Amino acid sequence: MTTDTLQGAVQTKANVYFDGKCVSHTVTLADGSRKSVGVILPSTLTFNTGAPEVMQLVEGECRVRLKGQDGWTAYRGGQSFDVPGDSSFDIEVTTALHYICHFG
Repeated sequence: MTTDTLQGAVQTKANVYFDGKCVSHTVTLADGSRKSVGVILPSTLTFNTGAPEVMQLVEGECRVRLKGQDGWTAYRGGQSFDVPGDSSFDIEVTTALHYICHFG
């Protein structure tokens, strides 16, 4: 089910990953672009990507290690990071992380 607006549609059924540690909703804009809006609870997780992603952090704190990198980089609300397509990243969330993921 989706809720339509003049600007796009929101998928009202939540995407639940990692036993509820990550919950998001998909948003499709009128131009066809897709985003997800969600929260990751404190945990250490690995996400795989199909399309390139920009993770825009709204609130919270985390450390991220992109595939092929040895070191971790710290991020917090107000910052963002890019993830290549067909890749992965490890994320360690220390404070509930609210985010918007921009695909493509």
